[in-house]
Amino acid sequence: MNTLSYKTISANKATVTKEWVVVDATDQVLGRLGSKVAKLLRGKYKPNYTPHVDCGDNVIIINADKVKMTGNKWNDRVYLSFSGYPGGQKEYSPADLKAKPNGDARLVMKVVKGMLPKNRLGAKLLRNLYVYAGPDHKHEAQSPKTIDINVLK
Repeated sequence: MNTLSYKTISANKATVTKEWVVVDATDQVLGRLGSKVAKLLRGKYKPNYTPHVDCGDNVIIINADKVKMTGNKWNDRVYLSFSGYPGGQKEYSPADLKAKPNGDARLVMKVVKGMLPKNRLGAKLLRNLYVYAGPDHKHEAQSPKTIDINVLK
């Protein structure tokens, strides 16, 4: 019996097949959308997933202004930021962030960033995410395919 057939194939930068996908965020719950997009960015839906390699897809999220949150999370959830100076901790809610310019995209980016690894790979994976508040995006040249996020687990 050939024992070489039992070797685990580990993907690297040269063997990874990256695709462009479009996800419509209309009427999606923000946390569930974020977790599925984070798995798409990591490549966990692919059979050749390797934890230490960027083997995920490039994800374009459109209609980020139409995401929803259940309950009263728009006002009750608290995000913290710290400037590094004494007394420099600020708190804000998702509604506060959404009210700012480009707030819809920043809110989705913040949620997805929290679900990625907290290392250099996570920062690299986050650069593969593009979020737009409206239905238009500027990546038609990459010919992305539209996927239904509700089908993914």
